[in-house]
Amino acid sequence: MNIELLSIGDELLIGQTINTNAAWIGQEMSLIGARIVRTTVISDTTEAIQSSLDSIDSNTDCIIITGGLGPTKDDITKHTLCSYFNTRLEVHLPTLKKIEDYFFKRNRPMLEANIQQAELPLNCEILNNNYGTAAGMWFEEKGKIFISLPGVPYEMKGIMLEEVIPRLKEKFSLKSIYHKTALTQGIGESFLAEIIYNWENSIRSNNLGLAYLPSPGLVKLRITSYRGEEDKKIIDAYFDELKNLIPEALYGFENESLTQVIGEMLRTRKMTIGTVESCTSGLLASQICSISGASDYFMGSLLTYSNSLKISLADVSPETLEKFGAVSEEVVKEMAIGGRKKLGVDCCISTSGIAGPNGGSIEKPVGLVWIAIALPTKTIVKKFQFGDNRERTVQMTVSSALNYLRYELETT
Repeated sequence: MNIELLSIGDELLIGQTINTNAAWIGQEMSLIGARIVRTTVISDTTEAIQSSLDSIDSNTDCIIITGGLGPTKDDITKHTLCSYFNTRLEVHLPTLKKIEDYFFKRNRPMLEANIQQAELPLNCEILNNNYGTAAGMWFEEKGKIFISLPGVPYEMKGIMLEEVIPRLKEKFSLKSIYHKTALTQGIGESFLAEIIYNWENSIRSNNLGLAYLPSPGLVKLRITSYRGEEDKKIIDAYFDELKNLIPEALYGFENESLTQVIGEMLRTRKMTIGTVESCTSGLLASQICSISGASDYFMGSLLTYSNSLKISLADVSPETLEKFGAVSEEVVKEMAIGGRKKLGVDCCISTSGIAGPNGGSIEKPVGLVWIAIALPTKTIVKKFQFGDNRERTVQMTVSSALNYLRYELETT
């Protein structure tokens, strides 16, 4: 089944809102064996909607439209669909009752604009919205299925899961696709491809798909079976093999985050952690604390952007700073050791670097970062060079520090 997505909204076009709906629908459709062939983002105008509907590919089976179904005057999707399918609006009494109940339960007044949301096209099937006031619509016209959904993500998702996906499964003979994704950090896409060259060839020879999904500092490796879960054991075996190929880089699967993985490791080992940060400005601590229950193991952070605070808070020697500079192996090591003592933790991560775009030199270029980890039995230090983009350097420092700790805890 081929599907086209039509996302309506000026806020999407100007970048005010990220089109998360299209990404979510794409993921859900791939799981049931449907194929997204095109995604289009357009303004909330009659002309734009009609033009997009006119340009639908002849091989498309289903069009999913999101947005333009609210109570405001600029939400004109259902009016345009009425015109396009030569029908008219009529109050749908079950939907009106749901809207009345929605406002009654919340003790809020119902406006005329809300009542108008119960006016729906005569020739469509109504898709119940149990999470808001804008009903979804299902048209079967011109040999295709047209589905119109509200743009509010949690409303759209609810209608998709409860109404749309079950109907599509009944309508089409679909076979679920099975995916599994491994998460890696610290190895670039091209270098990673060289390391796993034979592993990748074996996957493809088994009629399985492999996709590289890179982002700053991270590369996801997704294996896909078009035969469904019957290949689950084969795919699991491939990922077991991958663990042995790149143990320093592979940290988890699917939607796991490094902070989740590390949090579980620390909790299981009954260890505590703290940070001493310079170039990451507290972002490392923030990432660790983003996980619910982080108070079980995270004790605190020292933000030592200045040399004076490195000395007074983390016990870095003034002589070390004078001799080697703040961005150095020696200083970042003393930061981690001093932070571990001051914070009273089992392990402490420290960061110091030149995030840029200013401040670099020939000896210490922009993007140079040192990371240290002080553990109960040893302190380890590693040097990184992340390039000249400030935001990217800071983000990669955080992910590299977390993965560095993950690997050390696994192998210690």
